[in-house]
Amino acid sequence: MTTFADFDQLTVPVAEGVSLRAAVGGTGTPIVLLHGFPQTHLMWRHVAADLAADHTVICPDLRGYGASSKPHSPDGTAYAKRTMAADVVALARGLGHDRFALAGHDRGALVAFRAGLDHPDAISHLALLDTVPTLDMWSVLHGVDAAVAFHLYLMAQPAGLPEQLIAGAPDAFFAYFLDIWTRRPEAIPAEVRAEYLRASREAVPSIVADYRASATIDVADDTAARDAGAKLTMPVTVLAQDWGAVLGYDASAVWRAWAPDVTLETVTCGHFMAEEDPAAVSKALRTLLTR
Repeated sequence: MTTFADFDQLTVPVAEGVSLRAAVGGTGTPIVLLHGFPQTHLMWRHVAADLAADHTVICPDLRGYGASSKPHSPDGTAYAKRTMAADVVALARGLGHDRFALAGHDRGALVAFRAGLDHPDAISHLALLDTVPTLDMWSVLHGVDAAVAFHLYLMAQPAGLPEQLIAGAPDAFFAYFLDIWTRRPEAIPAEVRAEYLRASREAVPSIVADYRASATIDVADDTAARDAGAKLTMPVTVLAQDWGAVLGYDASAVWRAWAPDVTLETVTCGHFMAEEDPAAVSKALRTLLTR
């Protein structure tokens, strides 16, 4: 298994009472890689090792995940993507980088999307892996096809019941997504899978709060951004499964409404593409960085 053995493990304060744990390695222009659910920064282990040959690579655990701070916030306020995006910018600046490329997968992609809108001067290039902007996500989910995203609705409920249900069988809950969202189970070795489950088991309230924010605060923030005509002004690459075909929407149109300079690529692997096809992800990121 490729690890972060050659990377420094740093804890960087990013807000009052909040620090992010990050693996940092390599030299050259900086790129920050944000993980998804139900994972930690370990999901980037292969891509990070490749990019570190000529880039400074920063792989944090998001607020609420892994070894990073997990502020108590049942209503999700502390997990608004605007707040989590500010964490990422503060992390990079704390490491000496005022401008950097940013890639995010799944939940990390939602954070990266907000960072691109809120901090365009800080983000030189943006890659978004297997996600849809929050506002559009809720719009395209409908009918029985929305069952694929049942967890979004579960964790959107008021504080209490979702946390209790998930905490009652956390390994079964989180392992379910690791199983159904991958086409190559061997891409997530047993020791990595065990770490994802351990980290998620210890972060149930903050993970739920992150999702709850996406049904409330993030929707309001994205609506305000759309109404104001906000755009992602940097070069953008979107790597995704063909969710448009599954859910019946035009993925290209969704992304072009937000990003005038976007390249949309469909992948043939499962959701966990940085682990299932790291060579393709690395190639796409390197191509993006030349734009």
